[in-house]
Amino acid sequence: MVKIKICGIRSLKEALWAVDAGADAVGFVMAESRRRVTPRQVEIICRGIPPFVSKIGVFVDENPGIMKEIADRCGLDVLQFHGQEPPSHLQGFKQKVIKAFSLKDEMSLQEVEPYRLLADAFLLDTCLPGMPGGTGISFDWSLAEKLTGRKSVILAGGLNAENIVEALEQVKPYGVDVSSGVETHGHEGKDPVKIKEFIQRVRSWEYVSG
Repeated sequence: MVKIKICGIRSLKEALWAVDAGADAVGFVMAESRRRVTPRQVEIICRGIPPFVSKIGVFVDENPGIMKEIADRCGLDVLQFHGQEPPSHLQGFKQKVIKAFSLKDEMSLQEVEPYRLLADAFLLDTCLPGMPGGTGISFDWSLAEKLTGRKSVILAGGLNAENIVEALEQVKPYGVDVSSGVETHGHEGKDPVKIKEFIQRVRSWEYVSG
């Protein structure tokens, strides 16, 4: 079953929309972004999330010691490294680790190799200067295809209810990550209708594809 992460959650209400719609994971942006949330906010949200839903903290070039403190305080299950972190920064955590890569071309795929044995999964996103994620723009999915099967691949970058089936057909990823694709107006937060529609499209594709 394809794992579904709703990222950029900013309130317990949004988190429960995602959970009720069938999301496997919710993501909290702990770095500079219009979706940024504080450790205190995340701690409160995580207390209200039922078990069996993964709680993922998204960090960009953060100090590993600070990450450990936040993860323990908030009860995070997974840490997502979404910056230019060296391989050594992924070590020493009790939580599962996701390393994100912004793919521009085939040369970008070479950046993956040093992290292959350290990360539990790779998240593949769109490459836009100065924007580590949440761009709302997709990339060339044929690049992601080259990594599928060699590691658990989570597809991100510009996914929405309109293109998710095409993305699943082409890449067949372990998981998908959506943020702006389930927002009506970014500054207003998530849209429960879009969250539900996105997840339904994924599950319907799974049913049809067997």
